Amino acid sequence: MTIRGWNEAWSPVFENLGRMRAAWPTRGWSWDSRLTCITSSFTVTQEPQAKTASSFALQQEWTSTTISRAPAPLRTVIERAGGVRAGQLVLSTGPVANLLLYGLWWPWGDNETVSLRVGLADVDPGRELYQRMRDLFGVTL
Repeated sequence: MTIRGWNEAWSPVFENLGRMRAAWPTRGWSWDSRLTCITSSFTVTQEPQAKTASSFALQQEWTSTTISRAPAPLRTVIERAGGVRAGQLVLSTGPVANLLLYGLWWPWGDNETVSLRVGLADVDPGRELYQRMRDLFGVTL
């Protein structure tokens, strides 16, 4: 099922995304068209602050050994992204009224940089929900 409209039950999810954005250690967010999500990179020294900020919006944590117990829509997202490897994390919240927010926490191979990609499972990127998220993070296509 692809979500297209707005449901007031999602307001707390977006409020928590706003809290995450406000606490984020860097200000640079951009659009990742390959994975249909917003993304930000930060240094490993900023990792504790990024972890705290992401916990406002993404309360569940999955690893390569626990992802098999994640909700089916999240497993589908992970399969499309190429799976989760050792050292990577998948963060999520929901589903809340069928909306699943996810984050892909991916350390780079340089041991200096980490990326967080944040998306909405089963949501058309051209619809209102993604536009609200892009607006919240100051991301343009």
